[in-house]
Amino acid sequence: KVARVLALNHYDAALNLGVCGSFDRTRPLGAVVHVTTDGLPELGVEDGDRFVSAAAIGLVDAHAAPLTGGQIVNHVPPSWPALGALPAVTGVTVNTVHGHEQTIEAFLERGHADVESMEGAAFLYACLLQGVPCAQVRAVSNYVERRNRAAWKMGEAIDALNATALAILEGL
Repeated sequence: KVARVLALNHYDAALNLGVCGSFDRTRPLGAVVHVTTDGLPELGVEDGDRFVSAAAIGLVDAHAAPLTGGQIVNHVPPSWPALGALPAVTGVTVNTVHGHEQTIEAFLERGHADVESMEGAAFLYACLLQGVPCAQVRAVSNYVERRNRAAWKMGEAIDALNATALAILEGL
């Protein structure tokens, strides 16, 4: 839907706001980050015990714009002061949020990410294809671990995200 809206209308910029899980346990819950690189680590095939990426089997050209080495990289995000104050991180967009130790370990062996969400890559991909300056801003609500909703800090994450969103908008 984002791609269709961007193709049919002109926008000066687009901002994606949301929460995420963090693979980095030193990052405090409630911290707000700027996801500048995102990917789709589940896009591929299983070959026995081995996972093979879509690029490795030729379904995706890992270097065709807006991809850079198989990743969606936002090389030129908007120069909003509040955005520039956020730490830049690498994210992954997943269809199933990780919640099993073996799955998390296997994922981390295949690649690196600081955070995970469920829709960031599609947003970045659509914006970059249409040449719309964009940013993906997320607040950490939980750590990527076995599902433990009691440890989540959703309220704190949303409050921090709201404050950051207001700072970005007030700086425009």
